[in-house]
Amino acid sequence: MPWQLPTNVRAPMPSPMTTIRALRWITARTVATVAASMVIIGCSDMMVERADPALQKAAVNRDAVAVAATDIDPIMRGTVASETSLVGFDPLVVRGYGIVVGLRDTGSRQMPSDVRAFLSQELAKRGFGSGAPGSPKMTPQQLLNSSDSAVVIVEGVIPPGAPKGSRFDVRVTTAPGTSTTSLEGGRLLVADLRPGPLYTGSRQPFPLAEGAGSIVINPFVEPNATQRDTINRSSGRILDGGTLSKDMKLKLRLQTPSHSRSESIQNTINTLFPLESKQKDQTAHGRSGETIDLTVPPSYRKRTGEFAELVRHTPLNVENAEQTAMAIRRSLLSNPGAAGAASWRWQALGKRALPMIQDLYEYPEEQPRFAALNTGAKLNDMLAVAPLLQMAKSSDSITYRTESIKLLGRMGVNAEIEIGLRELLNDPDVEIRLAAFEALDRRRDPHIIGIEMGKKFVLNIVPSKYKMIYVSQSGQPRIVIFGEDVEVKRPMTLYTWSGRLIIKADEGDKLLEVFYRERPETPAVVDRVKPDMSSMVSYFARRPTPDRPESGLNFTYSETISALHELWRLKYIDCDFRAEQDRILAEVLRDDKGEKDLRPEFTAEDGDSDSDEVGPRSISEIGASRGSDLETASVGSGLDAAKARKDTVPR
Repeated sequence: MPWQLPTNVRAPMPSPMTTIRALRWITARTVATVAASMVIIGCSDMMVERADPALQKAAVNRDAVAVAATDIDPIMRGTVASETSLVGFDPLVVRGYGIVVGLRDTGSRQMPSDVRAFLSQELAKRGFGSGAPGSPKMTPQQLLNSSDSAVVIVEGVIPPGAPKGSRFDVRVTTAPGTSTTSLEGGRLLVADLRPGPLYTGSRQPFPLAEGAGSIVINPFVEPNATQRDTINRSSGRILDGGTLSKDMKLKLRLQTPSHSRSESIQNTINTLFPLESKQKDQTAHGRSGETIDLTVPPSYRKRTGEFAELVRHTPLNVENAEQTAMAIRRSLLSNPGAAGAASWRWQALGKRALPMIQDLYEYPEEQPRFAALNTGAKLNDMLAVAPLLQMAKSSDSITYRTESIKLLGRMGVNAEIEIGLRELLNDPDVEIRLAAFEALDRRRDPHIIGIEMGKKFVLNIVPSKYKMIYVSQSGQPRIVIFGEDVEVKRPMTLYTWSGRLIIKADEGDKLLEVFYRERPETPAVVDRVKPDMSSMVSYFARRPTPDRPESGLNFTYSETISALHELWRLKYIDCDFRAEQDRILAEVLRDDKGEKDLRPEFTAEDGDSDSDEVGPRSISEIGASRGSDLETASVGSGLDAAKARKDTVPR
């Protein structure tokens, strides 16, 4: 309560002089206060202008985190993804210059001077012309000047989060400025592959992988064709020809840095992914209050996409899993568009979620039903087998059908699965037949016959009422014959490869007569071969040896496919002919579009860049694909944006 004069005391009236002095004092005090305020404001402005940029950035980041927190999908709240961003999970395109040897006078000595200097130095490092025991005798210049060698651009796509030693396909293309006419029969010497655009100077990124091996050219081109309009006449691929030299790091970045929160998230992830045998480091290791390093467990080595999704969807509170599963269920049924996230969340909860979702296996709406079945299959719940088979056979969606077949292929031992998948080998849709074959082959079903053609490729014989020849163009080289009675029709005469290969037979002949000459100066081979596809493919690929003197032509994988395709094109084989689509080209072309904004790090040896974060969008679209996305490599290689070329026989 403010102090007051007693009511019985009257305050004396101030004199005029006292009043004037008081007013002067008040005025001076007011002016001083205003001036001080202006100084303080000015100083504040100056302090803001001179503030530490890091503090300004932190303030901006805090605002961004606040916005990000409000943007999180409701079904993702309470997960690792709601508090972190995943860094390092984009597929990485790598490139490099290489040298192909073993050509048949179709190479070129022409090349840009800077490329010649660079490759000469690289060859010298690898011992060419050094005279050391076991080293190549040719000097770098002799090799580069040979018409049996060619300078090429090698491209590959490293799978996201792939561990060291992972294999991936590489694409090989003749380099601009050369006059190479064909890469048929060539073999790529070891070439370093680096991220970013191609460079030949000293400021190159550190190599992340190597590429090497025998080249498979477009199987639908004559091996000796050199005309300008020949499709893919100077490009090819090496299946599983790339080898990763170092782990592709994955890490989580906390949106709000906190040591205690980082430790809590780390412990939660390590509970879901405990240390496996031959795993050196914990799955999650907090490097700071802002960053958590991730190590892909050995069991997820070929499933990095699945691993990353499970990490992102891991609940921060591992207790009350059943209640969490029910909450996810309610959210899914109210918003079926969240089916993908719901399935990953259930999978992260583990088998404790199964009792909450098993009745959804028969749910009438396909999105929630498939979300539950996807979870059940990946958690190996055998109650999901019958509903998955039903969806694979009768769904109106080709995507749900093929995905159901893939899920069945990865489940545990169950005779019902094999019986159901064998029926789908006779499905009218070619995609379903191929998916059923791949699932049965993965399960090592005895109905799928597999024959190793040396180290060249695998020949599969598949029982089906639909006749078809299918060839792979990624991963494991493979020729698949659907139908047991696919054979060459008679009478027939095949004259191809500029007369080097001739096959003929008259009406009623039980054997085909084959004439083949590898080179104009070599003697011809003349044989008689059975007309069925298994015998034909084996004969084309077989290499006679003293131990196994059976006749054969020792064709490469691409030569074998080319001969089969020519027989099919001339209608001497009455069946469908399908080739796996080339997916590498699209991936590299997407990378080419972003090169204008690309600033490769030349000094960070470990490639530890934080620039590629993955936010709330689904990762499975980029990580759950095959280990090799190189089936989409470009012929431009970042130097020139050449147009994408299409296969003549699409899958």
